[in-house]
Amino acid sequence: MPLSLEEREQFLAEPHVAALAVNGEGDRAPLTVPIWYQYEPGGDVWIMTGRNSRKGALIAAAGRFTLLVDRVEPTVRYVSVEGPVVSTEPATREQLTEISARYLPAEKVEGYVETAWAEHGEQVVLHMRPRRWVSSDLGSL
Repeated sequence: MPLSLEEREQFLAEPHVAALAVNGEGDRAPLTVPIWYQYEPGGDVWIMTGRNSRKGALIAAAGRFTLLVDRVEPTVRYVSVEGPVVSTEPATREQLTEISARYLPAEKVEGYVETAWAEHGEQVVLHMRPRRWVSSDLGSL
């Protein structure tokens, strides 16, 4: 059964690891990779990636990407959202801390941020405006 707008926005706002998909180059299939993301209902989705990463280059070329989040308990449920990139900006340490705190235990955030900020190279934040949604709650299968 499809989710209502409120249900799918709330589900996307939960800290699921997303599968990001973006058109591949040439005769390659779409690139699909796991990624952390941030979302608040009614707003844009944002992700962080390396400025010179393959993922970043493909998103820049396509101008859009898709995220899929799912769960299997207590029911099988998923939300897929696709839309255009509406802005790209240099990542800040504060954004890295925000997204890390969404996924890591509190006691690991500071150490992770220190390491990532020092070793991951220049990062950018990409904002995607949700345009198309696909969702379902398949009940307790």
